Amino acid sequence: MSGHSKWASIKHRKAAADAKRGKLFTKLIKEITIAARQGGDDPDANSRLRTAIASAKAQNMPSENIERAILRGTGQLPGISYEEVSYEGYGPKGVAIIVEVVTDNRNRATSDLRYIFSKNGGNLGERGCVSWMFDKKGLIVIDKDKAEEDELIMIALEAGAEDVQSRDDSFEITSAPQDFESVKDAIQEAEIEMALAEVSMIPQTTVELDGKEALQLLRLMGSLEEHDDVQNVYANFDIPDDIIEQAA
Repeated sequence: MSGHSKWASIKHRKAAADAKRGKLFTKLIKEITIAARQGGDDPDANSRLRTAIASAKAQNMPSENIERAILRGTGQLPGISYEEVSYEGYGPKGVAIIVEVVTDNRNRATSDLRYIFSKNGGNLGERGCVSWMFDKKGLIVIDKDKAEEDELIMIALEAGAEDVQSRDDSFEITSAPQDFESVKDAIQEAEIEMALAEVSMIPQTTVELDGKEALQLLRLMGSLEEHDDVQNVYANFDIPDDIIEQAA
């Protein structure tokens, strides 16, 4: 899990100063629209929408953009019809990859992803070929200089977390998806800064990569994440931190 969380944390920090803010806003708007369509327009009763709104506000998205996305999701405003699609495939050295997409053209998205995989040493697989290797979990990453371990463990476990792991320079907190919001809220109330907070697909086992294979895999990850329709990319790689930071 450390490889994925390290990569995700770096990308999360980078997004705050990303020059491609328009592309980031588009992805956030899609997530808000889908969340509102599936669970309604009340954030208190729709945890996915609540998380999407919080992510948008963290990136300083204007409130009117958020409101319009919600209204499009509930059908109160006209808009593009999106569908969610999950793709699965393999990267270099057989690394398992899941790509979550929100698109208005499934055929185009499939063609684009197949090309990205093949160009970067991977291949798109059949549905279900790798998803069994992952568990859906709430994931929170906190830099070690932001919290005391004993206090963090107490706060997280009392709020419903399943586990708190100490890594080289961070703590990783996992929870069942339904307990993610309560754990995150408890950490926020304690005024502890989070490097990453998301519901993620956590790999059960990882594949170690180094050198050229590691860089090739990270290029594949980056190319997938740059696609306009791609919302999330998960993979079971374990790559040294210095290579991840170099690639990011």
